[in-house]
Amino acid sequence: MKKVLFTVLALGASCTALAQSSVTVYGVADAGLVVDKNAAGDRLTRVASGVASGSRLGFKGKEDLGGGLAATFVLESGFNIDTGTSGQGGRLFGRQAYVGLTGNAGAITLGRQYSPYYLALRDVADPFAIGLAGTASNVMATTGYRVDNMVQYATPSWNKLSGELAYGFGEVADDNKKNRSLGGAVHYVDGPLNLTLTHHRKENQLATADTRNSLLAMRYDFGVAQANLGYADNRAENNSKSNDMLLGVTVPFGATKLIASYIRHNDKSNLNRDAQQWAIGGYYALSKRTDLYTAYGHISNKNGAAFVVGNATDDGTGNTGFNLGMRHTF
Repeated sequence: MKKVLFTVLALGASCTALAQSSVTVYGVADAGLVVDKNAAGDRLTRVASGVASGSRLGFKGKEDLGGGLAATFVLESGFNIDTGTSGQGGRLFGRQAYVGLTGNAGAITLGRQYSPYYLALRDVADPFAIGLAGTASNVMATTGYRVDNMVQYATPSWNKLSGELAYGFGEVADDNKKNRSLGGAVHYVDGPLNLTLTHHRKENQLATADTRNSLLAMRYDFGVAQANLGYADNRAENNSKSNDMLLGVTVPFGATKLIASYIRHNDKSNLNRDAQQWAIGGYYALSKRTDLYTAYGHISNKNGAAFVVGNATDDGTGNTGFNLGMRHTF
């Protein structure tokens, strides 16, 4: 009887421990046909990985520490499904790798993470979510895409407001300013409205100059359609200035979702190297986890501007890209 009671208590303790902590394995398998072409007619056709969303294998976990406090972690590895090789230069967990604590006072995380600026561009401003031929990253800056050695604090939501502060250590022995990153974001979320103001600053390796990008991003869900807006102000290391304007729309109906965007890049230097991008795309859901996608994007460059769609060869005038593929999430 004592052995039976001990076994029952042990099983109960095990179930309690499992209920207080969890680890999830997840991922994306994405491959598609990509056709890039410049204005001269030079064409590159290929099978590419992560056309709509980067192919990945990830692990994330959470452990309840009591008192509303929990330990969290994310380890996410990118891979190229067309070749079977690792992404992000061969890093083991090149997409994300961080550990942190979360509680009533907010969350703090340490490691390789997405910058607040990049997440605002991807999740709020760009209907293409930084994917497909219409990705905003063809034209707009994605400084601070991922930041190594980053410490980030995210506030709890208060009266529809929340925010993040991020600091990426440059880890140069003689000067903390060299190669460091600083960023942050403020969000106002009220039902269908998401309004985000974000900024990212990156010092160069000598701390003699920096790159600065500020973005006002908005997403509003009308139910029958979703509208996106982005306005970015940019300053490069050489002090050249530019700004970008993005207008986007998402229209879902049934298993189909159509997306479109227009981006205008205004160069403030004397060279006036302006550019504009038009893009349209669509998804068709085969199930909750599998969809087909297609997209078309075109960039027009002026005065030698060098923006390109995908791997198109820039010839100083314009280029186009076309995608057709499949994405499975698990």
